[in-house]
Amino acid sequence: MKFIRALIVCLLVLIAAQSWAQSSAELKRKREQLNRELQQLNDELRETQKNKKTTLKELNNLKAQISLREDKINNLNAEIRLLGNQINQNTNTVHTLQSQLDQLKKEYAAMIVFAYHNQSAYNKLMFIFASKDFNQAYKRLKYLQQFGNYRERQAASIQGTQHELNNKISELDRTKKEQYNLLEDQEKEKETLGKQKNDQLQVISNLSKQQGEINKQIRDGQRQMAQIDRQIRITIRREIEEARRQEEARLAAQRAAEAKAAAERAKAAGTAAPVASNRPAPKSTSSNSELLNATPEAAKLSNDFLGNRGRLPWPVANGVITQEFGMNYIEGIKTDNPGIDIRTGANAAVRAIFSGEVTSINNISGTYLVVIRHGEYFTAYANLKSVSVSKGAKVDIKQTLGTVATDAATGETQVHFELYKGQTAVNPKIWLAPQ
Repeated sequence: MKFIRALIVCLLVLIAAQSWAQSSAELKRKREQLNRELQQLNDELRETQKNKKTTLKELNNLKAQISLREDKINNLNAEIRLLGNQINQNTNTVHTLQSQLDQLKKEYAAMIVFAYHNQSAYNKLMFIFASKDFNQAYKRLKYLQQFGNYRERQAASIQGTQHELNNKISELDRTKKEQYNLLEDQEKEKETLGKQKNDQLQVISNLSKQQGEINKQIRDGQRQMAQIDRQIRITIRREIEEARRQEEARLAAQRAAEAKAAAERAKAAGTAAPVASNRPAPKSTSSNSELLNATPEAAKLSNDFLGNRGRLPWPVANGVITQEFGMNYIEGIKTDNPGIDIRTGANAAVRAIFSGEVTSINNISGTYLVVIRHGEYFTAYANLKSVSVSKGAKVDIKQTLGTVATDAATGETQVHFELYKGQTAVNPKIWLAPQ
């Protein structure tokens, strides 16, 4: 029973340790990702601050950093709580192992005392020869042998338990040290967060002194966003109309084939051929989704694209979202973002998030917009300074489309990315893989 209880304790500890290791690894991975994003934003903020004139982009950068730093502090809190639980578990395990070790030593000491009182060969022989019969003598001989073997096993068990206890104590010390380091990191992040919030207030104060220039920046951004949105919708409508034209041509060809077959049947039967109707062929009543998925290839591409929701690669290898999908408020002015803005490094390659066909390439205020069709889905990549694909080209997943442009005035480098299902804009973030 003691062995079974010890085995159950070991299994529970093993299961808890495995679960803790998975959670700890995930939190560490997220902390490292947040550190990379914060470092990237720090580098870009330094470049932005070289421009003596305060800009909205500097404010957006600070807001993004504050948000990421708050996420990191929350992540650190989760790690610290997890380590606290692990410390409690390890402490309980150490106490359990210490109790087991004390019990084993107590039992072993009793065996040593017994063996001491019966250590002479004469006493052992007398114990055997005092048996009533041969069967009892054999059992007493086996008992003495088993007693010797049990002493050896107890000694080995004491050594093993002592070794495990030492390992657990070392692990407990390492966990406490790691928790201490995380607490120090957390305090530094809180201090930095406070400074950045003060910086944010200063930037807002500076911006309020140049409200006219800020409003102009916002209006310019809105105009460019409207141009991008209009061009994307024109491209999608053109694709839908082309799909409708092809569908109507297919239906017309089908009707002509049916009329020809009817005429041939009438001729073979010796009757008059049916008179063809002069009425125009009816227009296709298929929905936009049915039109865009009219071919087996398009339908398969749509299904594959949908099947990868939440796992699609980002349009840049490394980046931080600075403006989310939907309604955003910049200095009290409401803006509707049909996509997401991703800040990245200078000259970063912009890549297709899925295989498809390039349907349009347009110049928008000196930068390029690339639209790719994936069955009934469309992805749009804006603010490219150069393009390495052509209209009508087939592209593969992660294939480079061009390089992202950098704002000469602010030094900011970011790509604008949109995703549509038919003519409806959807939040791209929920389709992309977590970083």
